[in-house]
Amino acid sequence: MHISEIQNRIEHAKSLDFGTIFNDALELFKKVWVQGLVIILLNMVMAIPVVMIVYIPLFFLGFMTGFSGAYDAYDSYGYYDSYSGPSFGPLFFLIMVPLYLFAMAALSTIAFGLQAGFYRICKLKDLGEIGREDYFYFFKKPYLGKTIKLGLAYIGISLLATMLCVLPIIYAFVPLFYMYVVYAFNPEKSVTEIINLSFAIGNKKWLISFGLILVTAFLAIIVGFLMCIIGTYVTRSFLTLPTYLIYKEVVGFDSNDESLQTVNDVNF
Repeated sequence: MHISEIQNRIEHAKSLDFGTIFNDALELFKKVWVQGLVIILLNMVMAIPVVMIVYIPLFFLGFMTGFSGAYDAYDSYGYYDSYSGPSFGPLFFLIMVPLYLFAMAALSTIAFGLQAGFYRICKLKDLGEIGREDYFYFFKKPYLGKTIKLGLAYIGISLLATMLCVLPIIYAFVPLFYMYVVYAFNPEKSVTEIINLSFAIGNKKWLISFGLILVTAFLAIIVGFLMCIIGTYVTRSFLTLPTYLIYKEVVGFDSNDESLQTVNDVNF
């Protein structure tokens, strides 16, 4: 679908009913809650190596700093100075700052790619289409570079909005939600076009999107806690469904989606 056609559909989007979208989200959740749980588990599993990359050097640097600080805590007369503590040298920051930035970028990329893949699975389940549930669709060679760029852009926009105080991040988190959806169904678009389209939909349908995200998030947390807290992993995907449904109503889908396979192409 050409970007001008998408922009035209956004501009002339019809009014949406809050209750209808909410009910549709409930019905869709019944179909995709297992896939949503898989996404959460994949996020956790893929995040472990990234976290280890940061915490292993942090552990050794902290151990070395603490070990050397134990000797520095004694004054020149050999008495222990309880007010003296370990000092972090420039080597600590020289190593940890790049590692921390790398971890942020990696975790954002993982979350972005998996969430976009989840929305494609939502489309399969929602429309009853035949296709493969490919969770790693956006980590393949044609899309990996763009997934990384969008993950970095997501962090950058979030940090910028946060630094501008509270109100900008409250506004920005709605268009940020749409970045996943727009990318999921328009992977051929450039990073700039995806971000612009996300903010266009977010601006056009900000109020209903904000309300639905808040309500679904509240219900997901309450039901999750009633399910002995661990249930929040099951209900987490519920709050991501309204943006998919709003995108479906506002923009719709291109019928020539080559990534959705016919029944003869599916690997059973």
